[in-house]
Amino acid sequence: MWDYTDKVLELFYDPKNQGAIEETSEPGVKVATGEIGSIACGDALRLHLKVEVESDKILDARFQTFGCTSAIASSSALTEMVKGLTLDEALKVSNKDIANYLGGLPEAKMHCSVMGQEALEAAIYNYRGIPLASHDDDDEGALVCSCFGISESKIRRVIVENNLTDAEQVTNYVKAGGGCGSCLANIDDIIKSVQQEAAAPSLNNYGVKVATDIANSKQRPLTNVQKIALIQKVLDEEVRPVLIADGGDVELYDVDGDRVKVLLQGACGSCSSSTATLKIAIEARLQDRVSKNLIVEAVEP
Repeated sequence: MWDYTDKVLELFYDPKNQGAIEETSEPGVKVATGEIGSIACGDALRLHLKVEVESDKILDARFQTFGCTSAIASSSALTEMVKGLTLDEALKVSNKDIANYLGGLPEAKMHCSVMGQEALEAAIYNYRGIPLASHDDDDEGALVCSCFGISESKIRRVIVENNLTDAEQVTNYVKAGGGCGSCLANIDDIIKSVQQEAAAPSLNNYGVKVATDIANSKQRPLTNVQKIALIQKVLDEEVRPVLIADGGDVELYDVDGDRVKVLLQGACGSCSSSTATLKIAIEARLQDRVSKNLIVEAVEP
C-alpha cells in the first residue's frame, strides 16, 4: 500500500475540475488542449485550459486522465494551481511544484507529476502554435526503453532537471526501465555521462569557463561574465537550432542586468508571432536554464 498524503487522497476521492472544456464561441476566449502519455503505457492525461486571449490568463482548467491515485491527484492539483495564472506564469510550474502542492508523492509515483508538467507545457505550446521548445528533442535520438518508448534525450533531461542519481529514480520519474528491465544498464551509463559532463566545465568562444549543468547554475550565483557566457551557450545549442529549422534565427545583442536584448532574424524578424517566440522559445528557456529573473527583449537591427 502506497503511503499517500491526506491531500493526495482528498483529490483522488473528490477530484476537482474533472472533465473537458468544450470549444467555445465566447468572444475573446479560446480553449487549449495538451495530451501526454498513452493508455497502453498505463497513464494518460488530457489537459484543457480556457484562456482569455487579451490577458493570456487561464480562466478555467480541467483534466481527463487514465491512471492511478497519484495520476488523478496530480492532475487535479495542477488544474487548481494554474487557474488565474497567465500562460507565462503557468509555464514556470514544475513537477516538483505539483508534488509539493500534494504534500509529496511516493518516489515510485513521481512520474505522475512529470506527466502533469508536460501536459501543461503541451497545452500552452499548442495554443501558441509553436513547437514544444522545452522538449523538442525528447523523441529524437536513440530509443533506450522500448517498453515505454523513452528516448535518451528525455532520460537525460529528467536526470538533469531533478538531480537523479540512479536508475531506480529514473524509472520512478519517466518509467524507463520499469518494463523488462533490459535497459537499466544503459540508463546507468547515461547517468554517469550526465555526471561527468556536469563535473567538467566547458569553454565558450571567449575562453571563459561556464556551468553546463542546469542544477549547478542554480546552486550558486553566477558572475556577470558567467551569466553572459551561459546565455550565449543556451542560445547557440538549444534555441537557435529550433528557430533555424523554421527559417528564423536569433543573435545575442546585449545583456544589461537581467534584461537580455536579442536580434530576431530571418523568418522570426517578420513573423507576427515574434512576441510568442521571444517569450516561449527564448525567454522561458533562458529562465529555466540560467535565471528565472531574465527578461528577453527584441531590438531593431
